[in-house]
Amino acid sequence: MHKSPIVVDGISKSYPVGKEKVNAVTNISFIVNPGEIFGLIGPDGAGKTSLFRILTTLLIPDNGNAYVEGFNTVNDYHEIRKIVGYMPGRFSLYQDLSVEENLSFFATLFNTSLEENYDLVKDIYNQIEPFKKRRAGKLSGGMKQKLALCCALIHRPHVLFLDEPTTGVDAVSRTEFWTLLRKLQDQSITMMVSTPYMDEASLCDRVALIQNGNILDIDTPKEITNKFENPLWAFRSDQMYKLLLDLQQMDNVIACYPFGQHHHVVLHQDQDVPEILDQLKAKGQTNLKAEPGIVTIEDCFMQQMRK
Repeated sequence: MHKSPIVVDGISKSYPVGKEKVNAVTNISFIVNPGEIFGLIGPDGAGKTSLFRILTTLLIPDNGNAYVEGFNTVNDYHEIRKIVGYMPGRFSLYQDLSVEENLSFFATLFNTSLEENYDLVKDIYNQIEPFKKRRAGKLSGGMKQKLALCCALIHRPHVLFLDEPTTGVDAVSRTEFWTLLRKLQDQSITMMVSTPYMDEASLCDRVALIQNGNILDIDTPKEITNKFENPLWAFRSDQMYKLLLDLQQMDNVIACYPFGQHHHVVLHQDQDVPEILDQLKAKGQTNLKAEPGIVTIEDCFMQQMRK
């Protein structure tokens, strides 16, 4: 019996595409600790949803084993479905039912009620209660998200799986949602969250960077950024697109990509900067500015991909 809430041991999964097979997940292994928010960070098509479906017993892996609260996801799927909450990437509640009808329906499925577990969902429910008579399909993106989270929590799960829960909602709703997740940690719920938004990685206790079905790195957000190996600088000028092209053609530049109002530039060494500025001025760049950049998870992700 595995004591960790989530154990993934050598999981692989592929799908047939014509006569070929495409690997969605390739020999992935990791452990999620009790009570932590574990982030699965990667772009669309990286394998996040396939892994979530395996862990929530909706998909059978080709190889390897996965365990949730000690139960095998293939052999013990009945037990797992009683103790996990799952919020898929797409809004999957009943659009024609009202907010309270959706909540009542999901509570009934688990032989419980909103009243029984109200202390767990009250912070979320208080925000959607004014709309309890409204059909779910008529809610805003942020309210749909909170209703789906309420329904996933209605039976007080041990482990909560959230597959890209903030995709397609506004920045304020994203911030509110992560505040709610932090409050849920006080209830000793272990959470696994996938997201394509690199800035959300810093809100997790630990993260796994995933691309093309492979894990690139697993660590705390701080430790991942501490591993960044090269000097990072932020450049800007009056001609940002030309600046990007000019920087990408330079031998002493390892990588250059747009980042907010700057271009993040990865260099072999810091002392290259004066030489680079001189070369850029010779190419007609004006109002040039360069300052040391702050390394983010996105920078680390791109560095891992270059490897």
